Amino acid sequence: MPTVELNHTIVLARDNRASATFLADLLGLEVGEPWGPFVPLQLSNGVTLDYVSVDHDIPLQHLAFLVPEEDFDAILGRIRAAGLEHFADPRMTQPGINHHHGGRGVYFLDPAGHGMEVITTPYDTSA
Repeated sequence: MPTVELNHTIVLARDNRASATFLADLLGLEVGEPWGPFVPLQLSNGVTLDYVSVDHDIPLQHLAFLVPEEDFDAILGRIRAAGLEHFADPRMTQPGINHHHGGRGVYFLDPAGHGMEVITTPYDTSA
């Protein structure tokens, strides 16, 4: 099988800088220098989220971030400090966090309405 890795993806936003900064602040990351219409947010595995501003309807995207267990409490603390509603389920009907797959997870919305998820354990998809 060939080696294939995700390098970057474009994330639509009303305000690319605000959305990139929102997520960077929650995850403890740095926003990169703008490149053309994009404001990049580099993740630790080399994938870049390239935020771009648009003035049309934004379809929902779901982005899930795998973080070490020791970072989860700090991220959750920043979510709470920002006054964000956060949920244990992707439909966002159960407030709080979950303990799926032996880890912890939380869901919340970003400024563009995208569904964000932070998990400490990858989902077991082998079943």
